[in-house]
Amino acid sequence: MPDTLRALVGWVLAPDTDEVPRRQAVGLAFLRVTVGLMWLYNVAWKVPADFGRDSGNGLYKFTGFAVDHPVLPPYSWLVENLVLPNISAFGWLVLAAETALAVLLVSGTYVRAAALLGIAQSVAIALSVAYAPEEWPWSYWLMIAAHVALVVGSSGRAFSVDAVRARVVPLAGLQRPWGVLAVVVGLYSVVASLDDPLASRGPGLRSTDPSLSLGVYNLLGGLVVLLVGVGLLLAARGVRVAAPAAAGLALAGALLLRVQIGFTDPWLGGNATSVAVLIILAVVALADRLPTGPRPGVAPSAPTEGRHR
Repeated sequence: MPDTLRALVGWVLAPDTDEVPRRQAVGLAFLRVTVGLMWLYNVAWKVPADFGRDSGNGLYKFTGFAVDHPVLPPYSWLVENLVLPNISAFGWLVLAAETALAVLLVSGTYVRAAALLGIAQSVAIALSVAYAPEEWPWSYWLMIAAHVALVVGSSGRAFSVDAVRARVVPLAGLQRPWGVLAVVVGLYSVVASLDDPLASRGPGLRSTDPSLSLGVYNLLGGLVVLLVGVGLLLAARGVRVAAPAAAGLALAGALLLRVQIGFTDPWLGGNATSVAVLIILAVVALADRLPTGPRPGVAPSAPTEGRHR
């Protein structure tokens, strides 16, 4: 691999933790989490196995707008002749990409790589639906611009796994707030599920649209989230076994949901957003086990023009 390309890849994968004023770091972290929450909500309606083909709805419908209301004719041809006939395979790719975006941006993990993926996904969505009825093309320009800002900013310096990777903040400082949030979500789900403990779609902390959601869980799912939250809080207090135990439980719950959603009633009463939230909790639990980036004050082996040292 040429040195320039190696340096570029290293920069993309390095923690996004350049030194900036605290107010800027907090503002960029807010932007990162907000964009991540957008992707977190979006995964909920990407439902396998046919992704809306039989009903003419869902991902199949919105992808078809690229043909009915073309933005770029070559892209429309590609959608009509390759994507729509293979919507199941395409749908899984979209679901995987948007789940990764939600997990990486909300948790602040490999932020630059996630933001580059977000640019690509935003362009693909724009080429599909920007000219569709009741759409606002500027929505997609703004989505692209937000991800560009995340690529070149320092949105991983606050409240992020990247900050733990770079040893900018201690792991406990990240595990503690996520543990509290998981406990709140878990307790709410348990209490709200008492009248229908094993519902295939549990209640959730979300807006009435819902345009903002941290997933839905029945009583069993709520207990899983609650226990993961307790594990994160114990890990933050130095109980060494708690972090891998919490991560293992979260990943097991995410895997169980993923193999059931769209095929049978989920035992945990969740949706695709629930899957992403559980993966986020697992990533936070094991944040210090990811490859360590350059320590503060040490220049990374990547392009440094315009970067704070």
